[in-house]
Amino acid sequence: MNVGDRVRLLTGTEEGIVTRLLDSELVEVAIDNDFTIPVLRREVVVVAQEEGKNFDRAAPDYGPGQTPGKNANASKKDNSKRAAQPSGPPRPPQPSLQEALAAVASSGAGMARPAGGPGAGSKQPAAAKGLFLALVHQSPELLGVTLINNTEAEVLYTYGEETNARPYRALAADKLGPKATTKPLSFLHLKDFEAWPAAIFQLLPTRPNGEAAYELLTKRQAFKASTFYSSQRPAPVIGKDAYLFQLDEKAAEAIAPAQLALEAPAPTAEPAKPAGVDAAALKAQLSGDAPARPAAVVAAAAPARPAAPIVAPPHEVDLHLEALRPDNAEELSNTAILRLQLDAFEDALSRALATNMHEIVFIHGMGNGVLRKEIHRQLSRNKDIKFFEDARKEKFGFGATLVRLK
Repeated sequence: MNVGDRVRLLTGTEEGIVTRLLDSELVEVAIDNDFTIPVLRREVVVVAQEEGKNFDRAAPDYGPGQTPGKNANASKKDNSKRAAQPSGPPRPPQPSLQEALAAVASSGAGMARPAGGPGAGSKQPAAAKGLFLALVHQSPELLGVTLINNTEAEVLYTYGEETNARPYRALAADKLGPKATTKPLSFLHLKDFEAWPAAIFQLLPTRPNGEAAYELLTKRQAFKASTFYSSQRPAPVIGKDAYLFQLDEKAAEAIAPAQLALEAPAPTAEPAKPAGVDAAALKAQLSGDAPARPAAVVAAAAPARPAAPIVAPPHEVDLHLEALRPDNAEELSNTAILRLQLDAFEDALSRALATNMHEIVFIHGMGNGVLRKEIHRQLSRNKDIKFFEDARKEKFGFGATLVRLK
């Protein structure tokens, strides 16, 4: 059972779509894409794609007073209220959401191709090249998280989520071909917008028989109400409107073969093979006729170099990027900046403990609170910390933390 499968509840007549795998026993099911409920895996069964063909199942008709997801009988067909079919050539039936998701789930290698394809006759809007995170409406309230590859290269990717309760949770990993899109990697509800996790992608472009390797791209995409709704526009490849976010604003840099050769470790020398044994010399030594061997001279060990003294950090450590790298003009991602700041924090804290400092102040600023939260998390786990608190607000505001050391 996978995310996106169409399932039926064994204890009723409702059908829905698996939107999340909660654990080994529970799954989250969206009933008619209107509301979600947790259900035991043993209480649902996957609806086969061939069922609609064999049993001539059509899209449900809702009568007066019936709404999707709130009436168990809404999924049953009511032929008595069905209008007579007009004469003339029949129109090709439009695929329902359930059929579209089933077709996506049954496609190979975790990939779904656009429904139109070459020669379909529909004009797709001109789209920018690149890799995109697309949130596609599955219903008015349900969005599917999708990765779109609008390049000529294949992409190896991983997808995970970051929440306040859990720093990272891996959800998917696969290879995506050129000009292709994944099936929904997860589902989000607009009613839970304030609690949405941040999406974290790792992307590695690759070209078969290519002449260069590429750097790994890491992108963390959080969602803010001020910019989210303005991001809706026609998405490439899938040819429909979606909330679109480009993941490779800074394209992956190619690594030249010469650079790869320089980074490769030097081959280690093979140990010398022992020389052959001289049988005559061995016999002479055993009989006592061989001259005495000189005593082995052991070379005196070189005196160890004295370790460099540990320098105490300043009493106030500024963790802003412009303070850590004042002359750096390189554009860094949010993840790289956070890693640089945390490295500086850990180095200053370890030197403060080694030099028996009583207190130290870390200036992290306000921002979105990610750096402050991570610093407080590490301090709370360190047994050498007496306590920590916000530094003097009249001097630093809420952008600094005072740490007292044992």
